Amino acid sequence: MTVTAATFLKYHALGNDFLVSVDPDSLPGGDELDADFVAAVCDRHRGVGADGVMTARLCDRDSRASGPDVVMELRNADGGRAETSGNGVRCLALALVDAGLVAGPEVVVATDAGVRLVSVLERTSPATALVKAEMGTLKVGSEERAPLLGGDWTARHVDVGNPHLVLIGPSLDGVDIVDLGRALEGALPGGQNIEVVAPDGGGGLDLLVWERGAGITEACGTGSCAAAAAARAAGLVTERVEVHNPGGTLVVELEGTDRLAPTVWLTGPATRVARIELAVGEIDVVA
Repeated sequence: MTVTAATFLKYHALGNDFLVSVDPDSLPGGDELDADFVAAVCDRHRGVGADGVMTARLCDRDSRASGPDVVMELRNADGGRAETSGNGVRCLALALVDAGLVAGPEVVVATDAGVRLVSVLERTSPATALVKAEMGTLKVGSEERAPLLGGDWTARHVDVGNPHLVLIGPSLDGVDIVDLGRALEGALPGGQNIEVVAPDGGGGLDLLVWERGAGITEACGTGSCAAAAAARAAGLVTERVEVHNPGGTLVVELEGTDRLAPTVWLTGPATRVARIELAVGEIDVVA
């Protein structure tokens, strides 16, 4: 591999961390990110470390007047391509505003799951802002018996532009998200994200998440949306839900009267971590 210099902007949303490239042409892979390179750079012991890598291709000024500001490509830590990410799209929008590449506070992002409107609402510190993202209209499946869990648990498949299996039960005590995630991720062709959810007793939800291609993460934006939509369909929460991820709380707002097809908004913090200069050809890629 030819050694080239590339700049990554590292951001996280409640510990769900991403490397953002605003110069995709400097990376191996041409029009698409190279999967082996992504897996190598995301490795937390031999690379930079991240849950995923995103590229941002800015649209020309004429097209921005009636279309998106930027086209996002996202790959998970294993190099597999992902349709969208609620935390990722919020991190990407803040990165573009911080870098002065878009004016903000609103950024229109084209993802593989559709166009998303993202708004940088307010600064809570020099590195952190509260960011809200439109997540589109979800598709919530019918209630089923939860696989691998007891009779108090139910399951619903939820399409947030990417696939989720939400398992709802009385408590997260004793749940082994690693065993569940490994057993259930591959149950759908292309994989699925696994959320284990329980009501918190105050109108919100406690959540553990296993993300396809990444494993355990500190937070999941689309997973929080899927969990809230599934819980609302079951009559457990209302239209505004605080979802308590291991890394912190995200707020999900569910609009519309159809509980199986709500329009969803996701709000939470995003934080700038570092600007990283990387000699691409020196990353040890094991094909």
